Amino acid sequence: MCRPEERLRDGQGRAIRYLRVSVTDRCNLRCRYCMPEDGVDWMDHSALLSYEQIARLVGLFAQLGVEKVRLTGGEPLVRRGLHYLTAAVSGTPGIREVAVTTNGVLLAEQLPGLVEAGLTGVNMSLDTLDREQFAAITRRDQLPAALAGLEAALAVPGLKVKLNCVPMGENDGQLVPLAALARDRDLSVRFIELMPIGLGGGFPRRTEAEVLERLEAAFGPARPCPQDEGGGPGRYITFDGFRGRVGFISAMTHRFCDRCNRVRLTSSGFLKTCLQYDRGAALKPLLDAGAEDGVILDAIRRAIEDKPAGHHFTGPAGPGDEARNMSQIGG
Repeated sequence: MCRPEERLRDGQGRAIRYLRVSVTDRCNLRCRYCMPEDGVDWMDHSALLSYEQIARLVGLFAQLGVEKVRLTGGEPLVRRGLHYLTAAVSGTPGIREVAVTTNGVLLAEQLPGLVEAGLTGVNMSLDTLDREQFAAITRRDQLPAALAGLEAALAVPGLKVKLNCVPMGENDGQLVPLAALARDRDLSVRFIELMPIGLGGGFPRRTEAEVLERLEAAFGPARPCPQDEGGGPGRYITFDGFRGRVGFISAMTHRFCDRCNRVRLTSSGFLKTCLQYDRGAALKPLLDAGAEDGVILDAIRRAIEDKPAGHHFTGPAGPGDEARNMSQIGG
């Protein structure tokens, strides 16, 4: 296990503890702010990192001080055998948390195997509880399956469950009902400001202040509550009578770049150090060429040393800005 003085730090002195790993660019939904209706050109399976390659990279990141891994997509549950990867990651020395971000549609079926493999947390994306609106946003009529996945996750003792909603104008009327899910459940309902990446740039954004105003009108004054361990970006509150809590991840109006502790590994093996930029390191070619661990570790260190100080989403576009949709980057 990495000692604190050996922990990987970027050029700004930020310790990197958290690795988000996209296992696929494919998804079984077509959310309008994330993917075109006809989808995108999927990568050939040969272009994806194998589970063995992902497990090896996780081991190297753990040597450098990473403690938490989140498996993402696309939709990670559409890739077969995710429980095998979950077991490999959870068994890596130094890794304390293994979570998955999912739309929930396939979760009820796969959750038992994932939990047995060592899964410690589930983040589920859900923007509405209205079936017709869900179908309009996602272009798929899958709300019952998604809700079944949520209830299955909440039924697992000790599993950390968070629900992520993107306020985008058309779901304004669903913000209060979604937050109300935390009233009687051990659940964190989080509102995530839409970032202008890919198709997301064409949708209206609701700020943290606008959402909070709606919630306090419905539930009364908010009060602060314990924050996540590990320096995550969420700011959490609760209301009288609530068992769970409500959170905000507000990258646009409350920047948290100065305490960013994460990097992303795309499904094609590119180490992406900031969501906005295309800077990083292509690690899959090194793996495919049989590079030794030391060579890969050096590439990781160099990329993270060059991690940008922060995003400039509110400013003019730059030459190194990310142009892909979120499903291709890794959510």
